[in-house]
Amino acid sequence: MKLKLIFLLPFTFCLFTSRVNALPGQTTDQVAAWIKAHPTLRPSSGETLLVRKSDTAAVRFIFQASVLAPGIATTGGDPGVIRTEQIDLFDLINGVTFDRLVESLRTIYGLGIYQDYQRARVVYAYPNEATVREARNTAAPLEEALQGELRLGDRYAYWIEIAKPRQGFPITGKIAILLKSDLDKLESELRNR
Repeated sequence: MKLKLIFLLPFTFCLFTSRVNALPGQTTDQVAAWIKAHPTLRPSSGETLLVRKSDTAAVRFIFQASVLAPGIATTGGDPGVIRTEQIDLFDLINGVTFDRLVESLRTIYGLGIYQDYQRARVVYAYPNEATVREARNTAAPLEEALQGELRLGDRYAYWIEIAKPRQGFPITGKIAILLKSDLDKLESELRNR
């Protein structure tokens, strides 16, 4: 029942708050306190920067705040400052779409971040036709299935991705908010994977 509420709260949550209290660039303590008080996230005992929700094995929701830049882990940065916050959805029953991920972003962060995402400029979208052809020729279904984009907004950068198989519908996806300074690193890694 809890997980169903997560997916039904987008409009209700936005009515009550349009202000976000924790985002990348803030301290781990600030973000942990925000997660703990968030009416949608409501972490279980022992959960601080990672929250897992699941009503059944077929439907899961994960929210994670990390001090690491997205992509391949690198050293550096401030271990006390959050650089990425990511929402992961897995749904064998209803599937996962870009629209559903964006509504999850709106549910968790409110109208301001949602609008920043909507206005953000797409800086990289994948796969392109050549990648799809190559993936089919080399029998690499995962490379063909991953669809996503990187966006650069006024406040943050965003990464959205689903795995859409050739047959069937996507059952997993993620949307992440990251520091704008980490966008070039992630774009380079995605272009070269």
